[in-house]
Amino acid sequence: MSTPGKTAVLLLAHGSPESVEEVPDFLLRVTGGRALPPDAIEEVKRRYKLIGRSPLTEITLKQGELLAAKLNLPVYVGMRNWRPFISQTLKRMISDRVSHAVVICLAPQNSRTSVGLYRNSLSKCTDPGLSFDFVESWHDEPSLIQAFADKLMAGRAKANAKSGAPVPVIFTAHSVPQRTILEGDPYEKQARETAELVATEASLETSDWRFAFQSQGMSGGAWLGPTVEATILDLKRCGHRGIFVQPIEFLCDHIEVLYDIDIVFKQFAANEGMQLWRAESLNHSTLLTSALEAIANSRRRAARETR
Repeated sequence: MSTPGKTAVLLLAHGSPESVEEVPDFLLRVTGGRALPPDAIEEVKRRYKLIGRSPLTEITLKQGELLAAKLNLPVYVGMRNWRPFISQTLKRMISDRVSHAVVICLAPQNSRTSVGLYRNSLSKCTDPGLSFDFVESWHDEPSLIQAFADKLMAGRAKANAKSGAPVPVIFTAHSVPQRTILEGDPYEKQARETAELVATEASLETSDWRFAFQSQGMSGGAWLGPTVEATILDLKRCGHRGIFVQPIEFLCDHIEVLYDIDIVFKQFAANEGMQLWRAESLNHSTLLTSALEAIANSRRRAARETR
């Protein structure tokens, strides 16, 4: 329970169902109430069955606990599409008499398709006693870059040993419709900047890595590429027989990591006679906690200086 007028931190994430049975309701949240065809729902249920469950919520709540211990401040967690819903978390904060919150989306690169929707969710809070300092992006936060680089170097060293030769890196980020970028969205530029910073931190040469977008949607026109599959084929043509995937948008294990990368891309590579390894997700990384701590403290200092 916070004290009256207490500043807090609010972490926002996408959310994920806790069981296969909850997938239909979850998808309705994702689509804003638009019903999907039954075969599309069954396909998503099949994917969740293959990975067992998505640990996204559990990991995010744990990261909130770790951050609270570092900051000695209340840290709340809200999910846009599942429990604990953002609206539920805001009610808790109001009940706890929190007056101001630094809001950090657990999507480091800013896009209206993700961060923009989190901001819209906050705009529904009409309580005049609760104000927000919304962090638009943190794609270049030094501790975040170091966290990704550490996972990359550790995982790639093992992959190189197993492969018997250095394996190229494919940095990935979730794709968005091309029209989003054409309308001025900074997401693609920031995602590529994150990859470049991680590559530099990990001492990769330009020839050591590529960048690709994953998890393209099936509606809304053309989506950003190149795809991971096309990049794998290109690396095969260059003579490589192994690849190492490093997601630089996803912070923890969830469906796009555990299914899209660990199952689909790994099988695609195997069908092409190639091996695929992946960097461990940041999950409970102490460096990730440090990145979130640095952002929160920076915003709090700036607020004090403007008083």
